[in-house]
Amino acid sequence: MKHPYLTDDHEIFRRSLRKFLEKEAYPFYDQWEEERMIPRSFWEKMGEQGYLCPDIDEEYGGSEVDWGFAVVINEELERVGSGLVGVGLHNDIVVPYITAYGTEEQKKRWLPKCTTGEIITAIAMTEPGTGSDLANIQTTAILDGDHYVLNGQKTFITNGIQSDLIVVACKTDPKANPKHKGVSLLVVERDTPGFSRGRKLNKVGLHCQDTAELIFEDCRVPKENLLGEEGKGFLYLMEKLQQERLLVAIAAQTASEVMLKQTIEYVKSREAFGKPVSKFQNTQFKIVEMATEIEMSRAFLDQLIAEHIEGKDVVTKVSMAKWKLTDSAKKIAAECMQLHGGYGYMEEYEIARRFRDIPVASIYAGTNEIMKTIIAKNLGL
Repeated sequence: MKHPYLTDDHEIFRRSLRKFLEKEAYPFYDQWEEERMIPRSFWEKMGEQGYLCPDIDEEYGGSEVDWGFAVVINEELERVGSGLVGVGLHNDIVVPYITAYGTEEQKKRWLPKCTTGEIITAIAMTEPGTGSDLANIQTTAILDGDHYVLNGQKTFITNGIQSDLIVVACKTDPKANPKHKGVSLLVVERDTPGFSRGRKLNKVGLHCQDTAELIFEDCRVPKENLLGEEGKGFLYLMEKLQQERLLVAIAAQTASEVMLKQTIEYVKSREAFGKPVSKFQNTQFKIVEMATEIEMSRAFLDQLIAEHIEGKDVVTKVSMAKWKLTDSAKKIAAECMQLHGGYGYMEEYEIARRFRDIPVASIYAGTNEIMKTIIAKNLGL
């Protein structure tokens, strides 16, 4: 499908990236799933080819390309498998905090290595007792001379095991009223004293994507690692969540398209009662219903991406896309597995992995229930 916001340059880039992934990712993905980890060598190869943070300024190692290239990267990574979500998080969620709010010194110190894969990033918001309610995080960072003393725990952190640089949401003013005005962002580096990693979490899906607990015990973070201004962390998070949720919608849409394509191929090749399964009316109707849903979702998503690239405030539409497309992807995964019959429940067929991987998309980056709350508020309800 030709997206209206993409040019020939984007499509040339897509072909190059796809060729790279066919060599460096597709043949090894099942192994990565078994090993529960994507090797750092893959990140480094991505960096060598210019596929990490391509939109940042050339002076920091990027290519200064438009965000359409990010869309292409995220679509092609999702086609390989949802477990590669950590690359998109690095490129389009964490690094933008540094480019938007970092000092010149911070940018020069961290960004070049983010483009090469030498630095893998993560963002730590969720805590064992706090999910979507970010104003109530309990992790504290109290200034003591030239350092913040960071104490608390984070969980469900994407890239948690391999990350070298973590943007941590914390309370620099635990007594602030309203509470959200006490939230700040601190950047914690890998070998900072007092920082440790807990378990690598055992998830239902996304097996090759490392997700972990992070622990901060009297962790002394230099005050020059404060990102932006004290007390503005909640505002920064709200400003960047639009792009994060749009990325989730892009991944869900791409997964739906992949699942449908694979299922059409399967029902055409599988025979029952002397004819291809694709010739049964029930199969045809199910396929038609999914194809229509996917086509309509793609039209809405493409319009939304174009508006985001133009810099428009599309928070309401992004919230709509995030909940609707992830909800749709879950239903499509279930329908496609059903159409695969017993083989759909076998690990040798990709639909089994997709069925495991897709449900979390309706949970992370703000649950779908939170998305509906945002939409309702913005509709004046």
